[in-house]
Parts: sequence; C-alpha cells; structure tokens
Amino acid sequence: MASCADYQAKKITETITIDGNIQKDIWEKATWSKRFVDMTTGEAGMYNTQTALLWNDTYLYIAFVAEEPFVEAKLTQRDSIIFLENDLEVFIDGEDCYYELEINAANTLYEVFFIWKDAYTKGSKFDIPQFDVHQPQAYTFGGDYDRSGATFWKGTHPRGIRWAFTNFDMPGLQTAVQVDGTLNDHSDIDQGWSVEIAIPWQSLELLAHGRTLPPTHGDIWRMFLGRFQKLMVGGKEVQPHPAMALNSHGVYDTHLPDQWSKIEFVSF
Repeated sequence: MASCADYQAKKITETITIDGNIQKDIWEKATWSKRFVDMTTGEAGMYNTQTALLWNDTYLYIAFVAEEPFVEAKLTQRDSIIFLENDLEVFIDGEDCYYELEINAANTLYEVFFIWKDAYTKGSKFDIPQFDVHQPQAYTFGGDYDRSGATFWKGTHPRGIRWAFTNFDMPGLQTAVQVDGTLNDHSDIDQGWSVEIAIPWQSLELLAHGRTLPPTHGDIWRMFLGRFQKLMVGGKEVQPHPAMALNSHGVYDTHLPDQWSKIEFVSF
C-alpha cells in the first residue's frame, strides 16, 4: 500500500555529529527531497533547495542544502527576525501548538513557540509559568500576509489567533552551518550553504499531542520545511520575499499547519 506521506524519514542507529557537513556518509542513508517549489504557485523554486530527515531513538535530524550564488547573513544576534534576510526554516505541528525555527548562513537562530488561543485555557497543559501570557515576550499573532479587512485581526486560518512566545528556546537543540563559498563577499560566486539540525525527542513532548516519543513506525507528523530568499531588483528589495517549500500552500502564509508536509517516520 502506497504511503500518503510527502516524505519518509528513515530510522538510523548512529548518532550524527552536528557540524553542518552534509557530505558525511550518514546522509547517504537518507532520501533527499525533490527541489523545493514556490510556496504559493507550486512552480520550481528560484534556487535549488533540498532537505533530508533521519531519526534515532534520541534525536530528530534535519539537513538542508541551499544553492545560493551570493551567500549572505548579516543578522548575528539570537532571535533577530531572521526571515528579513535569507533563511531556512522548520515548523513542527503539535495540533494545539507549533514550533518555528529559522536559521541563516551565520547560524543565527530565531525560535518561537505558538499556542492556539482556543487551546490556551485555564488549567490546560499550556497554563504553566513557561507560557505566561503576561510576560513581555508573549504576543498575539494572526498569521502572515494575504489578509484583508475581513481577516485583519484573526488572519486567514479558521482557528484565528494564536499566542506567540518569542523567548522560547528548544531544550537540547543543536544546529550548524557550512558555507560553500565566502560569507558576505559578493566578489566571487558561491555554491551555497548547508545546515544540520538535531532536536531531542524528549524536548518535543508538548508537540507530540499524545503520540509516542520517539515515534513508532508509520507515525506521521506535519512539518513545514522551507526557505525565504531576499531578492534585490533595481536597488529595491522585492516584497514579499520569494518563499520556497517542500510542498506548496497555495497562499503566501507559512502559518497554516494543515497545509504543511506530512512526514512519515519509518524504521525499515
């Protein structure tokens, strides 16, 4: 019976050293995705971008390779708004919540934990000091672009508003970048950059939504695996930035978990 998943992540027994090098033998065991497509139209992305996922009993591993002729990353302060320049992104859906990770070529990170407002009720699993809505780095969020007057406050998703906790740091997260070229030097042509990510399964308990950790064979999680590319034309920055992803959403909004890729975890 054919799988309904968009991607199958294979289980390994090895532990991967996270250094940004995707040429390691271990990544030959993974299935590398097809070229990312434009997030809105589904047409081929402007630069080649591919991802691969592996997992063992301890970690979820994610790798990216991104073609880019002029590798640039000027933002170096953690939790800067990384999507203002070129970045690679991972979102993980937890049904009533989701996690966002953005990385640039300088390995600068931006993390946010989102909780749907209708799920944040008194006494719920989210009603804990870590997610205190009164602290200054908690915001309400309605989604990305594609909003009109009718959806200005709540965005386009039927669930509406979510709480965004910008002070969230995923426990045990490891990331590393390697640049095939010279960072922030436009005097030569670069090949691009690569990223490795490791996330401990034990840190994903809130996102598991009752699923076993680590997964069991055949479990499916929804994830957004994407890229945003700053593009200058005639001295002006193109807005919104071209967005590429493993699967198209049909609209320019990354914050639609029901549209994200279905990642199946397999142990064969």
